[in-house]
Amino acid sequence: MSKISVNLRLAAAEDVTAIFQLIQALAEYEKLSHEVTGTVEALREHLFGDTPYVEAVLAEVEGKAVGFALFFRNYSTFLTKPGIYLEDLFVLSEYRNLGIGTQLLSYLAQLAIERNYGRLEWAVLDWNEPAIAFYQSRGAKVLPDWRICRVTGDALKTLSQG
Repeated sequence: MSKISVNLRLAAAEDVTAIFQLIQALAEYEKLSHEVTGTVEALREHLFGDTPYVEAVLAEVEGKAVGFALFFRNYSTFLTKPGIYLEDLFVLSEYRNLGIGTQLLSYLAQLAIERNYGRLEWAVLDWNEPAIAFYQSRGAKVLPDWRICRVTGDALKTLSQG
């Protein structure tokens, strides 16, 4: 593909099915399709329900959803400022290397500045060298001393019981 026109915008309720399809494509890329247990309905509720938990930016080319960034607000105690935590950024393979990922990151950085947030952060899988190189080329620092801790399912229930 040569020069293309990309439209970036905050997602609207009518975009939820397209976003969920992109989430499924992301899971397939990461070989984690078996872990997608959510539903379009749950995503709709979490994006646009009475208490939204997440926001999304959609990347469109000629009206087709080709990428997305799903994010939520977090908080830095050291900065004493909120920030943006990017949960997922994904661009369909046939639309990669066209600057769409960079545009999505720039959009989020602009949003963080507009909202007077202190940072934009995310995690990247250690095997995903193309993503790591991409993020580093955009100025991101991959923090080697930090590890993500996660408690889910039965372990979450056990932890809740003290």
